[in-house]
Amino acid sequence: MFFAKLGEAIQRNHSFLCVGLDPDPARLPERDVAAFNRAIIEATADLVCVYKPNLAFYEALGPQGMEALQRTVEAIPEGIPVIADAKRGDIGSTAEAYARALFDAYGFDAVTVNPYLGGDALSPFLERVDKGVFVLCRTSNPGGADLQDRLIAADGDAHPLYEVVAGLARDKWNVHGNVGLVVGATYPQELGRIRQLCPDMTFLLPGVGAQGADVAAAVRNALDEGGGGFIITSSRQILYASSGRDYAQAARRAAQALRDEINRQREAALASRPGRGGQA
Repeated sequence: MFFAKLGEAIQRNHSFLCVGLDPDPARLPERDVAAFNRAIIEATADLVCVYKPNLAFYEALGPQGMEALQRTVEAIPEGIPVIADAKRGDIGSTAEAYARALFDAYGFDAVTVNPYLGGDALSPFLERVDKGVFVLCRTSNPGGADLQDRLIAADGDAHPLYEVVAGLARDKWNVHGNVGLVVGATYPQELGRIRQLCPDMTFLLPGVGAQGADVAAAVRNALDEGGGGFIITSSRQILYASSGRDYAQAARRAAQALRDEINRQREAALASRPGRGGQA
């Protein structure tokens, strides 16, 4: 199961950090994408709980890019899960092909999916009970509000669309316990509301780093009753910590700093809970 593997990596590396492997050729100090990624992985593998390649960066490079993606996945140590940041969502037969491609051909442990087409479009992913499925809920980009904040009639009342998606994920799609939610760290108030609605689900939190989200607010609002339930992902802040030949060492320093900051904020949030020695 994906979430069991993730939990083991969190405990082993004392980390809630996900590194996004999103290579931009214009910024790479290394021409070989797979070699660049391998150096980043080797420098950070003991500091992260999961890696997350965004497929767009590899697709943009054509066949060589997809080969680099395969080599990147193969370079990740067995004990660290890998999320395909693919945001797939299409009709059933197409979704089945996407699931086979990502899980079988490329060997990903989890995938991000777009719920706009509804539950039947997600079924081919959800039915793979050993794999993780992260449903886009409240995304980190400003334009997400165009649709996600729209009020939708549900349960005799009106709720923002992101709350409706959270409820569907909790009540209908998480039958096998393999569903998480993508919730932008850039919107801590909405993040806290979604945690109220989904107390037991794992959140994948983009937005920390280049997008400027506050780590303390993200951790405080995402934390579940067990003291976890979240992954904070960062890409550019870590990958491009240096533009020189020391890029891997710089990436390690950036990853360690962010991991340690997440852990500090987690401890502070836990200490402030009633009964834990902090203020109520």
